[in-house]
Parts: sequence; C-alpha cells; structure tokens
Amino acid sequence: MTPPAEAENSGGRPDEFEIIDKIFAPLAANAPGAYGLKDDAALFKPSPGCETVLTVDAIVSGVHFLPSDPPESVAKKLLRVNLSDLAAKGAVARGYLLVTAWPHDIEMAWIRRFADGLAADQAEFGLSLWGGDTVRTPGPLTLSITAIGEVAEGEAIRRGGAKRGDDIYVTGTLGDSALGLKLLQGELEGISGEYAGFLASRYREPTPRLAFGQRLPGIAHAALDVSDGLMADLGHLCSASGAGARIELERLPLSEAGRAALALRPDLLELPASGGDDYEILFAAAPSRAGQVEAVAAETGIQVTRIGTILRAGEGVFAVDRGGSPVPLKRLGYRHF
Repeated sequence: MTPPAEAENSGGRPDEFEIIDKIFAPLAANAPGAYGLKDDAALFKPSPGCETVLTVDAIVSGVHFLPSDPPESVAKKLLRVNLSDLAAKGAVARGYLLVTAWPHDIEMAWIRRFADGLAADQAEFGLSLWGGDTVRTPGPLTLSITAIGEVAEGEAIRRGGAKRGDDIYVTGTLGDSALGLKLLQGELEGISGEYAGFLASRYREPTPRLAFGQRLPGIAHAALDVSDGLMADLGHLCSASGAGARIELERLPLSEAGRAALALRPDLLELPASGGDDYEILFAAAPSRAGQVEAVAAETGIQVTRIGTILRAGEGVFAVDRGGSPVPLKRLGYRHF
C-alpha cells in the first residue's frame, strides 16, 4: 500500500500518506508479514499441509452499493463478498489486500468510518490487512479487496465436480438482499420497521458462511456462493461440472421478512431465484451425504435447504413449480455487461 512519491493535501483534503499511515496501518498491526504497510509487498507462509486460496472482488458506488450507504456498511460488504468466496471453497480466511480509488471530494471522516467497518469485521472474522494501493479517481468511488485464505491440500471445493443425481443445497434464505435494495430505493413500501431493517442489512452487510463452508470439504462435490442470482450461479456450477439441474421453486428458503415483502409485491416473486447479492453457499452433494449436511447445519447453526437435483448436461438448467412443470423465468440473474 505504498503511497505516491508526492502527496496532495490541498484545502484540508486527506492525502495518501495520511490515509495509509493514520487510518489503514493500524489494521495491519497484527500481521507481521505486512510490515506496517511500509513496504511494497507482504509475506505469507501457509500452514503446513495447506494450499493458498486467492479471490478478488471490486465494488463501485452506484453499482454495488448506494452512495447513501453508511461507510461502515460499505466496508463490511466489500470484505464479506470476498470472504463468501473463501467460504464456498472451504477455506479459512487469513488476510487481505485493499485497493481504494477515492473521489476528489472524499472526506477524511468518511474514510475513517470505512476503516472502522473493516476493523470490526477483522475482529469478527479473524484476519488482517496486509497491503494494497491508494489512488485518486475522477469517477465514482471504487474499492477492491483480494482475500487470502488457506485450505488443506487437495480439499478446496471447485465449481466443477457436481455429479448426476446429486442433491442441490443452499444455505440461509434467498431474495432478502434484492428485496432490501428495492426497499432502499423506495420501491417497496408498507414493510414493518423490523422487517425493513432486516432486509436493508441483508443488502448492505451480507453474512459469509465461513463456519459452514469449512466443514464442506469431503461432503460437497461442487460449490460456489450466490452473488449473481441463484439460477445464474447454478448455471455457472453446471457449466463447470458438465451437468444440468432442476430447481424446485417451492423449496427456495425465504425469511419471514422476505415472505412479507413478496406478499405485498407478488410481481417480485422471481427475486429469490434471480435477485442476486445473497452470498449464500450453493452446493451439490450425493444423497448419501444428507445426514452429514444436516449435522453440519446443526453444529454451525446455519439453515440449509435441499432445493433440487443435478441432471445430465443435455437436460439443461431449469426451475419447476409444485406440480413439476417448468417455469420460465424472465431473468436468471445479474449481468455486468
């Protein structure tokens, strides 16, 4: 996270040295290999018998979060979407690299609150900042994290590997984040305060299922996290696995808040299948592993639901209603382009 040779500090605006030394260096205090963010790179040695897992995600103001979202929530979403990828691999999180492209009008107070959000999640999930880069941008606020984790050698769960006849499972509930976005955009009225707060928090601060994911090696044949939308991400898993899939829409797990919102807006009934930003783990496992899946769910306190079956590749990826008839969906998930 080395600053440029010359720092800009006009009109009381923060410069790169201040941002790094005063705000972000403390986040690296517990990472010896980060050298207090005063070097050009960090050193990491994985535990004996482990492989390193790397993942990177970027979020952009107005695309992945609302400009009005609290800075702490923006920080947590940024870190957690990366931790969710590690969870789906069965990995333990160790550290992360942070790249920040700050608009010219950013306030130091906003950056401090952003760092407070990172500090809170570092404490919760047991990792530290190792380095990164800090730059200015004339465009919208853009943030990126590369998360580093480790998993026992040969135990990482890939997208490919799902087998015909496997059960398809998902953790948690679906559609809450997409409904939360609708709510924050003023498109979902009449939701009670408690439900509104829950849906907003699911959009702003997703929960990476690390404890659950770390128990999946040896149980799941394939897994990934639901970021673009259930049907879209299932398509990615099936493409990598050379398989098809059938999802039973009536089995999709909904929260109380989600059910209440959909009762008010039946036109949004497809969101649990296609809304995106759920950051739950979608995985395939043999029917013989059902007991182990249930045991892991009970031990971690995380809800898990069987929602479908892996098919042959030629059968496609589709959803069915209660009677088993295919249901055409208007939208499968989010696409950047």
